[in-house]
Amino acid sequence: MANSTVAVDPTTLSPTSIEVMANQATINIGTIGHVAHGKSTLVKAISGVQTVRFKKEHERNITIKLGYANAKIYKCDNEECPRPGCYESKGSAEPVEYPCKRPGCGGKMKLVRHISFVDCPGHDVYMMTMLSGAAVMDAAMLLVAANEPCPQPQTSEHLAAVEIMKLNNIIVLQNKVDRIKEDEALINYEQIKKFSKNTIVENAPIIPISAQLKVNIDAVIEYVYKHIPIPVRDFTADPHLIVIRSFDINKPGFEVDELRGGVVGGSILKGVLKVGDEMELRPGRLVQDPVTNRVKLVLLRSRILSLSAEANSMQFAVPGGLIGVGSLLDPALTRQDLLAGNVLGHPGKLPKVYTELEINYFLLRQLLGMQKDEKKHSKVSKLTKNELVMVAIGSFVIGARVTGVKADLAKLALYKPTCAEPGEKIAMSRRYGMRWRLIGWASIVKGKAYDLGDE
Repeated sequence: MANSTVAVDPTTLSPTSIEVMANQATINIGTIGHVAHGKSTLVKAISGVQTVRFKKEHERNITIKLGYANAKIYKCDNEECPRPGCYESKGSAEPVEYPCKRPGCGGKMKLVRHISFVDCPGHDVYMMTMLSGAAVMDAAMLLVAANEPCPQPQTSEHLAAVEIMKLNNIIVLQNKVDRIKEDEALINYEQIKKFSKNTIVENAPIIPISAQLKVNIDAVIEYVYKHIPIPVRDFTADPHLIVIRSFDINKPGFEVDELRGGVVGGSILKGVLKVGDEMELRPGRLVQDPVTNRVKLVLLRSRILSLSAEANSMQFAVPGGLIGVGSLLDPALTRQDLLAGNVLGHPGKLPKVYTELEINYFLLRQLLGMQKDEKKHSKVSKLTKNELVMVAIGSFVIGARVTGVKADLAKLALYKPTCAEPGEKIAMSRRYGMRWRLIGWASIVKGKAYDLGDE
């Protein structure tokens, strides 16, 4: 058990230093786009990791929960090694360098990037899951299947979602070019260009690939290295990790002395976490007082026992990339993503927990991702008092009731308390039929804080 904090000087750390990149990814890249356009296949082609892990996902051959995988990008140090073949990708457990495999090269493949993939479900039913994943993305790859007309419904809806989150580094991948003829690929290319006009991907490159056959994957890797910068991070601030997954890693039949505490997974936005640190999760969990029957909020506190990135164990973790945090929490609290949407940091150092929010909002003119027979009902109407909406705050997706509207300002009563900050961007969805549809975005102006007492 870790009883003392590991000594690390954050001012000496860099997201591009080998010391950091050898163990942990330092940038999160999302894969977005319509269902069955090859997002999970692309992640596997680059990282070697199959993100489709659950029984229902295998049965339906679609992503349901957020998938995650890490990959290391290497570049040959021999300047004569031709591009893009001088770039390769491997799993996160591989060494920092190895000999170049090109005959007669003699150079060494050296680690230049370590990236995490956030693999989002493409089905419209799981749009809210996609929005929670967008909260930790630094860049995105928009996949468009070349053997289908562009755009498909969730192609436009996913693009609007990352535009709301102010994601600027996006690359368009024209996938499945192995399934069509050259003239058909050119027609699809023109459709993509027309669709991307006046959007954030208007000037983004369009790279034709076959994720299944790993065609042009080296060109994608080269673009990521050369043109997608690692965001500027604050290593010296109080740590702030967004939780997107939580697990019980104990297996049936474990003896009592074999049981391990709950694990939460997510991405650090700022600060450095170390093994042995005291940790706090906000908003925590709601519990009912057995005497008064009143529901109250209980913050969760524990100690960090382990930090890991896939198979790599670490003594400290820096911003960027997806990491797992082992703790002393009761694993019953972390099973089945029960703590997804929480924020993790040092005790007393996290933002306030709010039960009501005042927002400055912007609505889309019409719904995106609608089927052809639904488009006549696609106009987005104004917010009205007492209507129910779904809001994505960080990775927390919760229901809210509109309690007041005035011009572009609105007040929301949240169904569950949430940890947030003024100025934070949120996405809003409204129910149409059986599905929640993205209707706009907002920024938090202020809110009513939950009284945590002496915490």
